[in-house]
Amino acid sequence: MRRAQTPRPHGTTVLAVRHGGRLAMAADGQVTFGQTAMKHQARKLRRLHGDAVLAGFAGGASDAFALFERFEGKLKEYRGNLQRAAVEMAKDWRTDRVLRRLEAMLVVADTEHLLVLSGTGDLIEPDDGVVGIGSGGPYAMAAARALVRHSSLTAREIAIEALKIAASLCIYTNEELSIEEI
Repeated sequence: MRRAQTPRPHGTTVLAVRHGGRLAMAADGQVTFGQTAMKHQARKLRRLHGDAVLAGFAGGASDAFALFERFEGKLKEYRGNLQRAAVEMAKDWRTDRVLRRLEAMLVVADTEHLLVLSGTGDLIEPDDGVVGIGSGGPYAMAAARALVRHSSLTAREIAIEALKIAASLCIYTNEELSIEEI
């Protein structure tokens, strides 16, 4: 007998853009549970470590709180050193029995670095200062890359326009955006 699976929350778009000496991070607000959009104005971004670090999350909402809290602990432990905190977080995430079951990703950034972390131990710093995660991440990232190369928009404006483009393509992304900038 096959057991019916409970739908998991998913469907997020988080985009980070480093451009013109600024970093903007934007996320949509939609939370999807199975075939249903359950929430439209979720906050998927956080300011951490005295507002010096931005973090964005793609995955289940309850997982987000646990990962944000754990990452903030790593930032505190390593006195705000984003790279060191990210390396240690990636190690923990990969080796911890509970954490490694999470199907999630984090984007973290400060004034110098922009990193993507995943439960498989991946720690990636993009070459071009643009990264997108979640179901609409590839759409937003492609749009942002084009806007960086072919417009005079600011990092914030690029993040907003790219998320709007992603929302027009990805059914798991909406236009209720939250934006943070450093």
